Amino acid sequence: MTKYYSEVMDRGVKIEKLNGFSDVAGTNSPISSTNFIDSLSDLFYRGRSMAYGRGEVSMCGHMLQTAELAAEAGAAPSLLVACLLHDVGHFGTDYPLYFNNESHSHMQTASQDLHHEEAGAIMLTPFFGPDVIEPIRLHVAAKRYLCATDPDYAVQLSTTTSHTLGLQGGVLDDAKAEAFLDQPYSNDAVQLRRWDDAAMIAARSVPGIEHYMVLLEKLLVPSSE
Repeated sequence: MTKYYSEVMDRGVKIEKLNGFSDVAGTNSPISSTNFIDSLSDLFYRGRSMAYGRGEVSMCGHMLQTAELAAEAGAAPSLLVACLLHDVGHFGTDYPLYFNNESHSHMQTASQDLHHEEAGAIMLTPFFGPDVIEPIRLHVAAKRYLCATDPDYAVQLSTTTSHTLGLQGGVLDDAKAEAFLDQPYSNDAVQLRRWDDAAMIAARSVPGIEHYMVLLEKLLVPSSE
């Protein structure tokens, strides 16, 4: 499959995407749900050892840890899947989709926010409903919200997460924090965000992507079949 660039929303940010995932608006997919699930499996397999944050956990390992924390907390199936896939938008923006052995550690020194949350939402929209998509789309805003409203939250952020906070617009002001809460699925996004920030433990053993296959297939929207 070929790669192409498209504009995300009105931000002028270029995103490298598989044209096999979705169109620019995230409304149509030229691949079947089976091929989509296979593509996810391949991404998680290739990304299993690629460093993220301080280099102590892989990007895909981080997403699997986030999903496991959600499962342990008894999260709804849709929120669990959102946790599992919340950072897939990094692939095709910050990192190539067709990666092999590249390091992911450069997030610590990134100089531009490529809006991976929007990219992930666009990529996944043909396959899942809003109860999966919107917490993913909002999980960066949730970090900015928590920094504005929870005095203990910002001080526990990792170095990488603190660095990217500045690139993502920084702490929300009061009006924007209130507007964030008015959005559907904002509470789910906040829950996702807290598990996201805790999912950076190198030695943590968690189930692989295959553990979630039945759930992923169950939540696929009918139009993706």
